[in-house]
Amino acid sequence: MDKKPPSRAGKITPGGRMATVRVKAKRSRSVSSTAWLNRQLNDPYVAAAKKEGYRSRAAYKLLQMNDRYKLLRVGMRVVDLGAAPGGWSQVAAAILGGKGQVVALDILPMESLDGVTSFHADFMAEGSPQKLIDALQGKADLVLSDMAAPTTGHSKTDHIRIMALADAAYEFTTQVLALKGAFVCKLFQGGAEKDLLNTLKRDFATVRHAKPEASRKESSETYIVAQGYKGIPRPHGP
Repeated sequence: MDKKPPSRAGKITPGGRMATVRVKAKRSRSVSSTAWLNRQLNDPYVAAAKKEGYRSRAAYKLLQMNDRYKLLRVGMRVVDLGAAPGGWSQVAAAILGGKGQVVALDILPMESLDGVTSFHADFMAEGSPQKLIDALQGKADLVLSDMAAPTTGHSKTDHIRIMALADAAYEFTTQVLALKGAFVCKLFQGGAEKDLLNTLKRDFATVRHAKPEASRKESSETYIVAQGYKGIPRPHGP
C-alpha cells in the first residue's frame, strides 16, 4: 500500500549513521555502473524511500519543494510529466487525499497508483499532450515536469535536449494551466535556459530556482518554480 508523506515534509532524520558500502568493480560491470551502485547503496534518500514506501528517492525532492513553496493542496488538478516510477504522483495523490486529480505521463511504463490517471507515452509524440488535456476535468492548478532526455555524454547536446523538453512542457502548460497556477520544471545548468526564464518571469508573478536537499550535490540538476500564472493575452478575433 502506498504511504502518505511524512509529517516532516521530506526531512530525513536517520536513527544512526549509515555504514558506507563499497561495490567492487567487475569486468562485466562498467566503471559508471559501479559508481551508480555505490551512490544508490550509500544514499540516505534511497534508504528512506524504501523504508517509507515511496517509489523513488525523487519523492523527497517534491516534498521539500512543497514544504518551501506550498505547491500542493487538497482539491487541486495536477499534471505530472516524466512521472515514472511514480514518486511525484504518489506524493501529489497523497496530499490531495482523493479530493482532486492527478494525471501523469511517462515514456517508461509505470505501475498504477490510487488517485492517479497515468499514460505510457512519449510526451514529444504527436497526440500525447492531447491525451492529458482530454483526461483533465478542467484547467490544471499545477504542472510538474521532471522529464529528462537520455544522456549522450556530450554536455552541450544533453543540455539542448533537456531544454527542448522544458520548452515543450511549458508550451503545454500554457494550454492547460489555470490563472494563478504554478509550473515546476527540471533543468540542467548550461546557459541555454535564459530564454525560458525570461518567458516565465513575464508570465508568472514569481519565478525561483530550487535545489532540494534530495537533489544530489554533484548534479547540475536544478528546478524552476514559477507561481502565480498571469495567463497569456490572446488577440481578439475580428
